[in-house]
Amino acid sequence: MQHLRAMKWQAYYRAGKQLLNDRFYLAAREKNRSEKSKRPKRTDVINHLLTVLDRPTVYLEIGVRDPGDNFDHVEAGTKYGVDPGHEFKANPVEFKMTSNDFFSKLGRNEILSSGIRFDVIFIDGLHLAEQVDTDITNAFAHLREGGFIVLHDCNPPTEWHSREEYRYYHSPAGASWNGTTWKAFMKWRMDPAIKSCCVDTDWGVGILSKEQPIGQSIGPVNPFYEHSVLDKNRTSHLELIDFDALKRRLF
Repeated sequence: MQHLRAMKWQAYYRAGKQLLNDRFYLAAREKNRSEKSKRPKRTDVINHLLTVLDRPTVYLEIGVRDPGDNFDHVEAGTKYGVDPGHEFKANPVEFKMTSNDFFSKLGRNEILSSGIRFDVIFIDGLHLAEQVDTDITNAFAHLREGGFIVLHDCNPPTEWHSREEYRYYHSPAGASWNGTTWKAFMKWRMDPAIKSCCVDTDWGVGILSKEQPIGQSIGPVNPFYEHSVLDKNRTSHLELIDFDALKRRLF
């Protein structure tokens, strides 16, 4: 029995060693490390957008989780957070519910006021395309003229980062997870009525607006939302720019 157990662990060791020497695995791990080190962070992008508006601002964050990560550092006149508390049990937000429930209650005038308009809405909730698309639709219905919708995780560096299942950790991405947010962002990039771009930092900070000159829409591309196609055309498909380029566009 001990001999069989030893053989089993030797096989695991050989497989692990082979994996760690695989060039695709190593390249993906390096992309993971690189993305984590990028600056500025999403908070800096959001705060810049708020200053561009040059008016008293109302900010909404969907998917707060730990407020210390972003929400507490956003410099808006009025701030509201929405989170059901599945990942952060303390959940010190004003609206402890899903984004669907929040927008439904908001529309029925059960919370805040159905006439409220937000200047910047940051979406960082469930990272699956269908839900992100729903959040974007609801956000536009409550966005003030000239306002911005901001999305986290729009530029997944590898297929492992853009997996649908969050809990699949045994990949080069480890616990890093962008989900399929990029697909929802791409869908809205193809809407000719929407201006958009993606700041190349912090896993991809996507920005949407109906009025602000942040970037033109794109024609129908990548109809099956394949990551390999995204990977070959990131700059054009995402309108991928650096933070300084965003500042110049909004000068």
